[in-house]
Amino acid sequence: MRVVVQRVAEACVTVAGSASGAIGRGLLVLAGFEDADTAADLDWMAKKLLALRIFPDEAGVMNRSVCDAGGEILAVSQFTLYASTKKGNRPSWSRAARGDVSQPLFQRFVELLSQGLGKPVPTGVFGADMQVSLVNDGPVTVCIDSRDPE
Repeated sequence: MRVVVQRVAEACVTVAGSASGAIGRGLLVLAGFEDADTAADLDWMAKKLLALRIFPDEAGVMNRSVCDAGGEILAVSQFTLYASTKKGNRPSWSRAARGDVSQPLFQRFVELLSQGLGKPVPTGVFGADMQVSLVNDGPVTVCIDSRDPE
């Protein structure tokens, strides 16, 4: 499982001109899945994101988590995080899990985030053509892979 997480002042995902999810201050999480991902990957990633200290404390030091900061999370499924560009200029998506595998993984991941955050986590529409807008705060952008836990 891979995520790109951005600390945002606000973010919104739109499908066919209608907002399907929007947040104020918090995290925009773009999540990609591969066939080998398990419940353990989802659990580890949810815990990592909920505890990730990228919000400033009173001294301006990144020392607070999204939970500590009272922030929100917007989650968007994004298979393109598993793009391979090793051959030529057209990316291959062969490592990305098919929809029938990744959709239940994404749904469970969102459930875990919601439980840990203590409030609903809005999302995009799985498999749809989505437009994501955001105001990156900082900017702060972090890439995390459950296969390479740092």
